[in-house]
Amino acid sequence: MEIVLIVLLVLILLIVVSCIKIVPQAQAYVVERLGAYQGTWSVGFHLKVPFIDKIARKVNLKEQVADFPPQPVITKDNVTMRIDTVVFYQITDPKLFTYGVENPMMAIENLTATTLRNIIGDLELDQTLTSRETINTKMRAALDIATDPWGIKVNRVELKNIIPPAEIQNAMEKQMKAERERREAVTRAEGEKKASILVAEGEKESAILRAEAEKQSAILRAEAEKEKMIKEAEGQAEAILKVQQANADGIQMLKEAGADEAVLKMKSLEAFEKVADGRATTILLPAELQGIASLAAAWKETSAN
Repeated sequence: MEIVLIVLLVLILLIVVSCIKIVPQAQAYVVERLGAYQGTWSVGFHLKVPFIDKIARKVNLKEQVADFPPQPVITKDNVTMRIDTVVFYQITDPKLFTYGVENPMMAIENLTATTLRNIIGDLELDQTLTSRETINTKMRAALDIATDPWGIKVNRVELKNIIPPAEIQNAMEKQMKAERERREAVTRAEGEKKASILVAEGEKESAILRAEAEKQSAILRAEAEKEKMIKEAEGQAEAILKVQQANADGIQMLKEAGADEAVLKMKSLEAFEKVADGRATTILLPAELQGIASLAAAWKETSAN
């Protein structure tokens, strides 16, 4: 009996322990009681009734990624290509996710394929290759509406790869190569053009600098010549002034020595003679000096005889 009691206690303990459930973060447990939905356990400590309650499903509430294999689609201009998609989704209602659809992931994959065919069927090849963002937006909106009854929210959809037929790929590669070569030629031409412009600008600046240097040199030469002429003129003027001052000083000295008027007029005549020396052939004398001049000429002839 003791052994039986011990076994029973151990069994009861195991049953109690098994009825204690702790729901971790970012998860939810869908619980059924006698086969019917009983409730959804969120994060924390929970107890279930043994043999009656059952955890039907453990639901991950994190954002999840579904990478689907390439799907064949036909464009509006009858080009068959393969496109693989990536769907980012999150479970928002564990009850609907558990009871809304049998296989949620297979349902999302099939829904993605049909939605993609419908969207691509309205676009031509060139639009398909250049309108990824538009296709992504339309896909997300359509999938989000369709998966809402399943407790799933589609956050975004991305076209991972667009694989056109081999012959179109070859044509696209040739076109891309030609475009690269064209851009390279344009870049090279732009570089040569800029180089020519820089050379011309350099020659222009050099010519301007040379002209400015010649201009400054001419100005400096003219300034030097001007200064020279001014200095010479000032020198000549100063010499004349000194001669006149010396004559004036001589006359003043004669006056102070008591020289008579005839001697003063003779000295004035000599001063006129010096002034006119080498500069004129005719000199107009004052009336009072003309007589003195005649006397001076006669005196010179007498002295010569």
